[in-house]
Amino acid sequence: MNIIFTLLLICGLIFFTGGTLGILRFPDFYSRLHPAGKLDTFGLVTTIGTLALYIAFSQGLYLTALKIGLILVFVFITSPTATHAIVDAGVRAGLKPWTKPPAEKGQA
Repeated sequence: MNIIFTLLLICGLIFFTGGTLGILRFPDFYSRLHPAGKLDTFGLVTTIGTLALYIAFSQGLYLTALKIGLILVFVFITSPTATHAIVDAGVRAGLKPWTKPPAEKGQA
């Protein structure tokens, strides 16, 4: 069982790392919010879900695991909603999305 918990935690950390790289590498506000909304939410769900499973199966604390599960559901609902609200605020503030600059003549 510990191997499964370790693999799930590693998967969560991989999602967090991918989200961090996306935030650092993407060119504009809107494309940076995509990894923040998707990968960080899934990384958090994987990590907290693993914690709830570990507490339930290894420790036998089912009420604590249920409380952690409720936190998980709350985060799963509110994180994408918050990301959408931030994007909407960017649109209302007039932020323009990044566009690829036109290629110069003579270059492919």
